[in-house]
Amino acid sequence: VDDMVLLSKINEDAITDNLKKRYMDDYIFTYIGPVLISVNPFKQLPYFTEREVELYQGAAQYENPPHIYALADNMYRNMMIDSENQCVIISGESGAGKTVAAKYIMSYVSKVSGGGDKVQHVKDIILQSNPLLEAFGNAKTVRNNNSSRFGKYFEIQFSRGGAPDGGKISNFLLEKSRVVSQNQGERNFHIYYQLLGGATAEQRENLGVTTPDYYNYLNQTGTYTVEDVNDKKEFSDTMEAMSVVGLSLEDQDSVLQLVAGILHLGNISFREENNYAVVESQDFLAFPAYLLGISQDGLCSKLTSRIMDSKWGGKTESISVTLNTEQACFSRDALSKALYARLFDFLVDCINKAMQKEQEELNIGVLDIYGFEIFQQNGFEQFCINFVNEKLQQIFIELTLKAEQEEYVQEGIKWTPIEYFNNKVVCDLIESKLNPPGIMSILDDVCATMHAKGEGADQTLLQKLQGQIGSHEHFSSWNKGFIVHHYAGKVSYDVSGFCERNRDVLFNDIIELMQSSEFPFIRALFPENLEAEKRGRPTTASSKIKKQANSLVQTLMKCTPHYIRCIKPNETKRPRDWEENRVRHQVEYLGLRENIRVRRAGYAYRRVFNKFLQRYAILTKESWPQWRGDERQGVLHLLNSVNMDQDQFQLGKTKVFIKAPESLFLLEEMRERKYNGYARVIQKAWRKHIAVRKYVKMREEASDVVLNKKERRRNSINRNFVGDYIGTDNHPEIRQFVGRRERIDFADVVVKYDRRFRKPTLKPGFKNE
Repeated sequence: VDDMVLLSKINEDAITDNLKKRYMDDYIFTYIGPVLISVNPFKQLPYFTEREVELYQGAAQYENPPHIYALADNMYRNMMIDSENQCVIISGESGAGKTVAAKYIMSYVSKVSGGGDKVQHVKDIILQSNPLLEAFGNAKTVRNNNSSRFGKYFEIQFSRGGAPDGGKISNFLLEKSRVVSQNQGERNFHIYYQLLGGATAEQRENLGVTTPDYYNYLNQTGTYTVEDVNDKKEFSDTMEAMSVVGLSLEDQDSVLQLVAGILHLGNISFREENNYAVVESQDFLAFPAYLLGISQDGLCSKLTSRIMDSKWGGKTESISVTLNTEQACFSRDALSKALYARLFDFLVDCINKAMQKEQEELNIGVLDIYGFEIFQQNGFEQFCINFVNEKLQQIFIELTLKAEQEEYVQEGIKWTPIEYFNNKVVCDLIESKLNPPGIMSILDDVCATMHAKGEGADQTLLQKLQGQIGSHEHFSSWNKGFIVHHYAGKVSYDVSGFCERNRDVLFNDIIELMQSSEFPFIRALFPENLEAEKRGRPTTASSKIKKQANSLVQTLMKCTPHYIRCIKPNETKRPRDWEENRVRHQVEYLGLRENIRVRRAGYAYRRVFNKFLQRYAILTKESWPQWRGDERQGVLHLLNSVNMDQDQFQLGKTKVFIKAPESLFLLEEMRERKYNGYARVIQKAWRKHIAVRKYVKMREEASDVVLNKKERRRNSINRNFVGDYIGTDNHPEIRQFVGRRERIDFADVVVKYDRRFRKPTLKPGFKNE
């Protein structure tokens, strides 16, 4: 079935079976009411052409097969009709097809919305920002060849007329650790391989770039290529995208110079001498120092030593502390990660500046965020990613299951409650501040008190977690870490490196070194005022992501939400390969069964009385242009006017609820007919008006043809009609024949001819002249 609300049995098996049958026939989209389920086909399908755009534009959901264009069109029309902001939340595992879904929504909105030069410029940036952000923010992982390693909320801003005239991107938690290390079988960010594959001979020489196996940041996994991806071609697409979003050629060169500089930084290695780190080969310092515009000696000293403030006897002294090889490697990697993350933020800012508008009117938000991840070994990044997904699942539950059922109770609608798992308890376990504190709060406390070297902090964290939340039903621990019972299943996290990655500290002397760069581009990436920032507790990575996640939730809650639930059918990334247990697990944790049950038992449409009256007022004379009287009675009057069955609707305290979509389509169809009828009346009057004007114009043109060419009655051309040519008001003797009150339409002196003699008949008293 197209819509799983219509399934005869509602259980995981029936849902999985329905999705499988459709998937095997290349129908990758299925509905649960307004929610779209999308199964990744792992191949190109011919469903995204201009023909489909025309087919779904302005069509009702039930008229065509399920499609992402139907959801996009629904969002766009709702925004225009209700003047309300819309958003689409795309969720699912890594590799389930979320990024592709986001691209299709953006390209559809771009095609169906208005035109004009400025609008076209914004549309180009919206579409071209994708290849640019993917180059710098996506990578090949074990589970996905083009995995988003950052979260993105893209707002397309519209004028009141519906033309996209602005936009804004918010990015979340770029996976910086990928810059310096990757898991087996994975790659670093795409841009590195694009640069090495697509650089010109001149660029290769200037940047000192060669094959990927030469660089420590790229050769750890032995994976350099991706199936069906041409890095050289992708590089030219990325460079073109940079031009479209407004980066000057100088800035483009600076971006590539920084990318190459990071690669060369990774090749600086250290050896131990008397427990201190020494740069193994001075030759490897020259190129990164040259590309970053800093002194070679400065780079060498900042990577192998650190300036620390020491307070003693009320005085603060700065002392230089030498580092061991492990700490020196940490400093080098911290600098590389900071440079890359700030470069990424710079690119997002460039895109935003190219699209920004002074005031927001209406917008459609598209949330494409990293999918839920469960690997063999899960670290701090997976913990943050899974936390954000847990928050998104909570929004879904809040708005589709909890809020819907609560609304029925508040409105006094007859309703049998449906059980479901509310994952708020898991969100609280992770982010709660007090009694008991959440995992993130405990982590921040350990980081605040940990030793500068960070030794033993991870084990301290594990002990504190066991002591404070060890008895929580969704938490358990093991010898190397802890397990969280997420909505998508149990995930075991290894605590090693948790504290260091959470601190996310870039030491001040490294910031000072980068602020001394000869390149303004690099100096601009480090705008810190170090004196001001020395005071106060530094912000941690987990507190940043918690703040971002909660601000994202607030933004989404202000919009009318739409949902795309993406499903990954296999691990092989091959078309037509269906792994039953994998899909059933996703069906289970995405809560599709509960979603269908709530939808089936509930009401497809609900609207507050006055909005309903506004939209359908045109249906009857009594309600048009405005219903005068009790709103509830007005709604009842409109529903009766279209003969809607009594069991198809219920009136709550402030809203009308309509059960089946078909009943709503009946109202929409009647409204459409009324508009068509009135449009025809207006059209008829207008056409008549145009025809009269045309006739008058033709008559004038005809008279112009014979002007001054007539033999007889020359002055009959272009004469305005007077009517009373005698002026009877000045001739009382004639006026008496008519009467005082009668209006004279026409009066003139005529010569009467006798029919028999063909000559004028003389009247008595007139001379024959």
